Amino acid sequence: MGQATRFFEISCQVLFSLCCLLWFFCILLFAADAPVASAPDDRQITDPKSVVSASNPRAGPVAISQLYYTRSTFGPAWSPDNREIVFTSNLTGRFNLWKVPASGGFPIQLLQSDERQTGAVWSPDGKWIVFEQDLGGGEIYDLFAVPSDGGDLVNLTNTPNVSESSAHWSPDGGTLAMSYWPKTASSRDIALLDWKTKKVRKLTDEQAKNREWYASIWSVDGKTIYANRANAGFTDCDVYRIDVATGKLENLTPHQGDVLYKVSSISPDGKTLLVTSNQRGGYQNVALLDVGSKQRTWVTDLKWEADGGEFSPDGRSFTYTVNADGRMDIYLVNRGTGHTEKLPFQEGINSPAGNPRAYSPSSDRLLVSHQSSTQPADLWVYDMATRQSRQLTFSAVASLNPSRLPSSQLVHYKTFDGKTISAFLWVPFNLKRDGSNPGIVLPHGGPTGQTVDSFSRTAAALASRGYVCIAPNVRGSTGYGMEFQRANYKDLGGGDLQDEVYAAHFLSATGYVDAGKIGITGGSYGGYMAMIAIGRTPEVWAASVELFGITDWLTEQQHEEPTLQQYDQSILGDPVKDRKSYEDASPIKYFKNAKAPLLILQGANDIRDPKEEAAQAETILKTEGKVVEAHYYPDEGHGFSKRENQIDAMQRTVDWFDRYLRNKP
Repeated sequence: MGQATRFFEISCQVLFSLCCLLWFFCILLFAADAPVASAPDDRQITDPKSVVSASNPRAGPVAISQLYYTRSTFGPAWSPDNREIVFTSNLTGRFNLWKVPASGGFPIQLLQSDERQTGAVWSPDGKWIVFEQDLGGGEIYDLFAVPSDGGDLVNLTNTPNVSESSAHWSPDGGTLAMSYWPKTASSRDIALLDWKTKKVRKLTDEQAKNREWYASIWSVDGKTIYANRANAGFTDCDVYRIDVATGKLENLTPHQGDVLYKVSSISPDGKTLLVTSNQRGGYQNVALLDVGSKQRTWVTDLKWEADGGEFSPDGRSFTYTVNADGRMDIYLVNRGTGHTEKLPFQEGINSPAGNPRAYSPSSDRLLVSHQSSTQPADLWVYDMATRQSRQLTFSAVASLNPSRLPSSQLVHYKTFDGKTISAFLWVPFNLKRDGSNPGIVLPHGGPTGQTVDSFSRTAAALASRGYVCIAPNVRGSTGYGMEFQRANYKDLGGGDLQDEVYAAHFLSATGYVDAGKIGITGGSYGGYMAMIAIGRTPEVWAASVELFGITDWLTEQQHEEPTLQQYDQSILGDPVKDRKSYEDASPIKYFKNAKAPLLILQGANDIRDPKEEAAQAETILKTEGKVVEAHYYPDEGHGFSKRENQIDAMQRTVDWFDRYLRNKP
């Protein structure tokens, strides 16, 4: 090959790369969204006409199989010698345990099972890995142990009527603290499992129906556990010190009224707790709590949601995160100087990832989970000395090119009563602003939840097929202060539904979307929204797909697991005294008005929103002569974890909207 020919090829490659880079920046320009406000009150309203569909010659429908062969990765844990990391991933289509060298390399599957395996923790001597596993998505977990180099699996608890999860090793490796929940109980406790004898002893014995214990943090000497005791609605929480030998309790955060205090870490010298509290005006902030004096030193003073992370094993630093309008960043604080820095990761959802800690045992590295609207969650290793990060896992399949996926845009709109609502918007490429395109509203679960700037397979599947998608954080959402979180109290399916309706109005106001071609889909509370929407606001919706939602809050109380009964009552009130709130909030009351066709997708083993809810919706709507179809997954619970079921559910969703919003056969 001659030099001239070679030079020409290189020049063409460089020119092509520059063109691609220019095209990429053009995409970013057109996808520019609202700047992050300093506080919720400072959010600027988005002009719908400012939303632009960018040109992209490479765009087109992304195969649903590609979205679900793109793996999910979470729940990592460092080995005590700093050399390996165990994590949960569905590389094979099942959520099983994998190991990878901390220096990087190909992951090795530690276990193979049809059941999901999560919450892995390494024993202090490095010989064992303990994790939790349920059966068919039923959420009644047992604790299991496997040799860290592979071998026979040991069921440590083997209790079909009691769920044990969230294991934490004592420093000497002799005891496991764990969450303990008999499936007929309305509260959760902390129990201790002796590693040698496998005997279980309850450490707490909660008598109140609406209280739960969680987050067991051991003191360095193993004599004390620090834990959180919260109400069912998680609007009130205290930090307790528990004597391991006697079970004696001491409340370290006594207060009046509903205030959150939760502990996430203890300093190596045992003198300081890293806590999060909304004591300041209902907004979560981070503080250091002196164990001896119970005095607090505030680290943050924000009106976004800050959350405490953990102390480094050497005690020199600690982490916390800030969720600003659905985007999360990690902050590192030097305890000696007080210097605070934001870790340099791309925009999206960045959080320390590790069980029990994200710091390496040697304190020189930090495990981080990063994802965005076009990148699935992966694990990264951040080097504390060089301030450089290295990607450890690679979840996306090569055929899923991020440049073909519309990225999310953060928008804000006014709702019916003047409140500002934040939402993430996905605008497909190459649309004409002629008001002819279909749109989809994506309500989140909860209701005390939040849509964040993460990788959404639903949004990717629909937006790549020309559906303009919007996911609003309606009243009742977390992330915007306690007043906003409680704004739907005894009004489920009322004001929050109107916020969803105004999201649909925003879609049509962009000029891209036909107001007569708007659908709605979501899971859990989002599924509830997808059902109540078609009956209570029938004029807005042309099609609906609901996944494991609620049909009747009164029958939900009869069939769901007891701790969730308490959660529902924390939002709707007493089912006897406040029966009207339950009836007014139930989709069943409005089914007779429904016009939009409804697709129901439900796991048969769901203990949160049981299959009885889906079955009665199907029966009643058919009796009313409405268009409804239902599909039940016999091996799934609340949410679908098996890849073939995930693909099937998404294909049914796309086909449903294509049929009723695009008139496709």
